[in-house]
Amino acid sequence: MLNTAQEHITDLADFVVASPTSYHAADALAARLRAAGFEELDPRRPFSGVSGKRFVQREGAVVAWTAPEKLGEDAAFRIVGTHTDSPSFKLKPGDLIRSAGWVQVGVEVYGGPLLNSWLDRDLGIAGRIVTRDGRSHLVRSGAIARIPQLAIHLDRGANEALKLDRQQHMQPVVAVDLRRPVLTHLAEEAGIAAEDVAFHDLYLFDTQRPAVIGAEGEFFASARLDNLSSTHAGLTAMESLEVGSDVAILVAFDHEEVGSATTTGAGGPILQDVLERIAAGSGLNLDATRAMFARSSCISADSGHLVHPNYVNFHDPMNHPQANRGPLLKLNANQRYATDATGAAIWLEACAKAEVPTQPFVSNNAMPCGSTIGPITATRLGITTVDVGIGLLSMHSAREMCGVEDAWLLARALGAYLAG
Repeated sequence: MLNTAQEHITDLADFVVASPTSYHAADALAARLRAAGFEELDPRRPFSGVSGKRFVQREGAVVAWTAPEKLGEDAAFRIVGTHTDSPSFKLKPGDLIRSAGWVQVGVEVYGGPLLNSWLDRDLGIAGRIVTRDGRSHLVRSGAIARIPQLAIHLDRGANEALKLDRQQHMQPVVAVDLRRPVLTHLAEEAGIAAEDVAFHDLYLFDTQRPAVIGAEGEFFASARLDNLSSTHAGLTAMESLEVGSDVAILVAFDHEEVGSATTTGAGGPILQDVLERIAAGSGLNLDATRAMFARSSCISADSGHLVHPNYVNFHDPMNHPQANRGPLLKLNANQRYATDATGAAIWLEACAKAEVPTQPFVSNNAMPCGSTIGPITATRLGITTVDVGIGLLSMHSAREMCGVEDAWLLARALGAYLAG
């Protein structure tokens, strides 16, 4: 666990830079876990053992855990769930677009980004290329793309009503005189022959580095805080965690921004598969495993909303979460967040143990909230789940903002929860 908020935020900035896509985030997680003494297991093979410190990586998702040699009769799973993906634009297959002398790449909107925030930014392309032998290769470029906005002189009403068509207006410019295809450029960066490329999962990302800002240095501006802030907080908690009597788990899912219904998303089998294999490797039968599920809990850590000073009327009048006042306890009567009184008590106890303040977040009734991996995990596994996370301004922008203190406070609370 990092000792100060400043150390944590510097480390978070480096983690964001290393993680332009979910695949890179999972790779960064795996590297840090190995360095912390976690042994990697191959999910395609029977586990050689489940006790101690272990993890599995599958594409853009990671599950890491600590487990004792023998489970007691009251042992439980303590789970922190996050996600590695963020809203972006995914490259389409096919030829480049050539329009009015410009060369563009075709992209499809991934998730729900604030489209206007991606205009006029220096963008890179990153993700994975899969070669004909079935191997995946991580790639990333420098700043090679830009989605240019129309000048105010040509659209005098832009400041009154900017309307962006996802197909017509959001295709990035990459060149005028393109000497080699973009995919060839990326393949060469990864040391791959262009003719060996089978297919790809490539995304745009903002190349601007995160920064501490504000008159008093209180704010942190960065891409992909939703939800690398939670993933990094869970990672730093796991890195320093000792093996206890419960099984402590960090699961970083992929594809939350598009509904989680994938093999590596919260709606898929990846977490249940690992939990059941841990239980079986510890000698539990199905009945004992289900009983362990009933004793277990999950903290779904995902970002929430700080009160916006220019749009206070969009927030609940009685709940105004502020920066640097602690992570949020997220509540919704319609269970868009999984929090109930039992889960809230677990969270409040963890915060008390870590001496971390926390704030409630409840949406304005006229502003339906989004959802998280929390309700999906609770529904799939029947495990008590509570939704929490740091507050942001400009969620789903290409560049979001949080309080410098809050990410560190979240990590401390998650560490206290995982340690029991």
